[in-house]
Amino acid sequence: MIWLTWRQLRGSAAMIAALLVVLAAILALTGPNLASDYSAGIAGCVQDDTCGRFYNRFFQTYELPFIAVSLIVLLLPALVGLFWGAPLITRELETGTHLLVWNQSVTRGRWLLVKLGLTGLVAMAAAGLCGLAVTWWSDPLDKSAPGGLALMAPLVFGARGIAPMGYAAFAFVLGVTVGLMVRRTLPAMALTLAVFVAIQIAMPLLVRPHLMTPVTSRFELSEVNVDQFGISRDEGGTVRIMLDSAVPGHAGAWVMSSDLVDSSGRMVTTGEGGAAVPVSTTSGPCSPTGAQGMDLCSAEINRLGYRQQATFQPLERFWPFQWIETAIYAVLTLGLTWFCFWWIRRRLS
Repeated sequence: MIWLTWRQLRGSAAMIAALLVVLAAILALTGPNLASDYSAGIAGCVQDDTCGRFYNRFFQTYELPFIAVSLIVLLLPALVGLFWGAPLITRELETGTHLLVWNQSVTRGRWLLVKLGLTGLVAMAAAGLCGLAVTWWSDPLDKSAPGGLALMAPLVFGARGIAPMGYAAFAFVLGVTVGLMVRRTLPAMALTLAVFVAIQIAMPLLVRPHLMTPVTSRFELSEVNVDQFGISRDEGGTVRIMLDSAVPGHAGAWVMSSDLVDSSGRMVTTGEGGAAVPVSTTSGPCSPTGAQGMDLCSAEINRLGYRQQATFQPLERFWPFQWIETAIYAVLTLGLTWFCFWWIRRRLS
């Protein structure tokens, strides 16, 4: 059975292996230069306190490959479920070859165990190696990414660490389960993709935010957490503040909400141009003649008691979240595996 299963798998496994070798070679060749550019930039910006501008320039330079390698890791588990999991049993059922194997003194349980075990381990290894390699390569970019693409942000988190291994195992067994029930390859592939995508969307929206209690803190306004200032001179003047999805002192955090509050803690209503703060723009730090840039205006708004109130998951929770989420997918995978064995013994003929 192991030999037969390997013969069926070896073509697609060789293709995945070749793609991983190409990806690993690209990452190995470009990774040291990427880390060197980051180290040199940090050493230069610390002296004149321009690290914020360096982060922006550095990330923009490598933004395209950063997104590309992240998408590769995110897509790999879905492809495993689609092209390895869903057809694994359905092609046997459609051609009737499963009956031939069962008549050769091979039990249903052993037949399914070998297929799930060998193919599933190869899928997990491929996704795990891909995720860890991209995590190593993208470390400098993860440190300089803006809030929306920070390491703990939903899309980036799923393409780092060991989580892709859990996704791949679950997607593969999900495909096998759907194939057993549907018994047709194309419908099984479509349904597998739909269910897997739905669960991948639900996890960061409904489950991951509650794995640990989020941190809620208030921060003074600065270039780190303010995306832009807008000055209006109607009725004595108004400064509109558009907050960024980042918090000072917590680079790489997953910011789930970011609001402007006044000195009493009340949330300032955010309109089309941002949150409106009543500050004189005809005289004082926020007037065109009173401020050089927006630094003095930002200091004046801080003096009036306005703060950013953010709820976030700090970067320090990255690896605990990785282990917890991988464990959740492992439990789901084991549950589907048990269901497959029950179904093949009780319902499949």
